[in-house]
Amino acid sequence: MMREMLRYPLQALNYTLFMLLVWYFSSSPPYTRLQPDQAVITVAFAHIGKRKEECRQLSREELARLPPNMRAPMDCPRERSPVTVQLLLDGKLLLEDVARAPGLYSDLGVDIYHSAKVPVGRHTLAVQMNDNARVKGPTYTDEETVTLKPAQLLVVDFNPEAGKFFFK
Repeated sequence: MMREMLRYPLQALNYTLFMLLVWYFSSSPPYTRLQPDQAVITVAFAHIGKRKEECRQLSREELARLPPNMRAPMDCPRERSPVTVQLLLDGKLLLEDVARAPGLYSDLGVDIYHSAKVPVGRHTLAVQMNDNARVKGPTYTDEETVTLKPAQLLVVDFNPEAGKFFFK
């Protein structure tokens, strides 16, 4: 009988303590992702590198050696080039990534995603990308002067149809 009478008040006390604990830890320890003088630059895009080797025409002798159901006139290796991305802020290297093509035959696209905290203000932002192992140096470059405000998020995206980077 005594247990029945204490059951609900003790349960209410437990819930109250739990809710006070949740309330305290949801607001009390201050947490800030960025300092007041910082902004974030994020490079985020998906891209497919160029083929590592060019397609080549098979000769008549090579075609004759193949079974009839495999006599395609062109031999195109599936392996893709790694995608190298560099982000320079005021001429200094901020981010660098070499993304190798995933997949059984290394023939799939890569996803690039990197973020960096930077100081606010006016900066020259340069992006370079090489998606062709047969070419030395960057195959795509873009440079833009940006003015970053406190807590601003600047996203760098790549449009393969236009062949250029976009700063949003």
